[in-house]
Amino acid sequence: MKTFTSSLPEDLLALLAEKAEAFAIPKNKLIERALRAYLDQLNKAAYLKSYKRMQQDEDVLMVAEEGMNDYYKQLEDEEG
Repeated sequence: MKTFTSSLPEDLLALLAEKAEAFAIPKNKLIERALRAYLDQLNKAAYLKSYKRMQQDEDVLMVAEEGMNDYYKQLEDEEG
């Protein structure tokens, strides 16, 4: 594990110490969990944004429809 050093505002450090004590976990573990959760939310927001952008792209919609038509035909062929 690598070491990371950062400066934080005093009020945030105080809140960090308070919450770490309340949950009985080390401050670095609390920071790690919070950062992982935040980065996960950023990824989800990026996915959502890209899906919304694709929703308005005519070419993407056309390819998706063609794929669904092919899938439907496969289902019909299997049912015989």
